[in-house]
Amino acid sequence: MRPNRFYDVIRIGPVQVGTFNNGRGQTRHTAACTAPECGFSTEHRDRSAAELAARTHRCT
Repeated sequence: MRPNRFYDVIRIGPVQVGTFNNGRGQTRHTAACTAPECGFSTEHRDRSAAELAARTHRCT
């Protein structure tokens, strides 16, 4: 299986939002926090949902 290739990547604060195609040929969007020991990441069908998750995320 080939690795995910992220494209259209943006950064909102410490969170990166990127788009990728999964193994089933579907386009998915993910938001992942890059802060040390945060561990926040989500996967969404809509880009707007991923960006909203990035904007409202607060590291603990």
